[in-house]
Amino acid sequence: MSSADCLVKKDGSFLWITLNRPEVSNAISIPMVDILCQAIHDADDDDEIKVVIITGAGKNFCAGGDLNLMKEQKGMFSGDGPELARRYQKGIQRIPMTLERFQKPLIAMLNGAAAGAGLDLACMCDIRLCSPEAKFTESFSKLSLVPGDGGTFFLQRIVGYPKAMEMFLTANLYDADQALKMNLVHEISADKELKTLQELTLKWAKTIASRSLLAQRYTKMALKRAGTESCFDQLDLLAHLQGLAQRSDDHIERMNKLF
Repeated sequence: MSSADCLVKKDGSFLWITLNRPEVSNAISIPMVDILCQAIHDADDDDEIKVVIITGAGKNFCAGGDLNLMKEQKGMFSGDGPELARRYQKGIQRIPMTLERFQKPLIAMLNGAAAGAGLDLACMCDIRLCSPEAKFTESFSKLSLVPGDGGTFFLQRIVGYPKAMEMFLTANLYDADQALKMNLVHEISADKELKTLQELTLKWAKTIASRSLLAQRYTKMALKRAGTESCFDQLDLLAHLQGLAQRSDDHIERMNKLF
């Protein structure tokens, strides 16, 4: 499934989702939201897919909201305050709701700038890999806006509360090296060539795909709940999940290969 705004390609165990509005730095549109969310939903039900990779067409990953439509108060930015709130809930907020429920590993391949909701989208992924030229900014305060897509939830879980507060309040621009130091990205490709970044992404994807998908699903579930649960609740959950995992066919097969 693809549209002009979002391309979806299955390649063996991997699903590539490419944000495809390079003329506006892949600013998010409603058709893009529709295809992205449907592709993620379908990937969860496709047993052949082990890893999903999200990237952007052209020189940038994603600029976030479409500033032209925002200025003109058209499309997804039309209507008064209450109507805009409904548009966010039924529009761009479907992305975090979909990705937060996604059970398989999700990689953001950051081929360039990730700004505002574009950076938040990257933060909704499990792994973030970037080129040396990548730039990052939470640009909302420059526009007198808040991260209506859910960025306040995701960013602080990656870089910590103090750094997230800094990024939102200052709207400063951070380069790839700074992003690596603050754990915003996991690795930077050796050079700026897209092929090199793709090779790095595939190396990560192949490693992840070689591990147990069942274990990854259970671990993702536990990690996401750990942020809001007590230690005792988390221990109860892990005991339950470990009981299921340790009696699964997948665990037995993997143990038999080792011994």
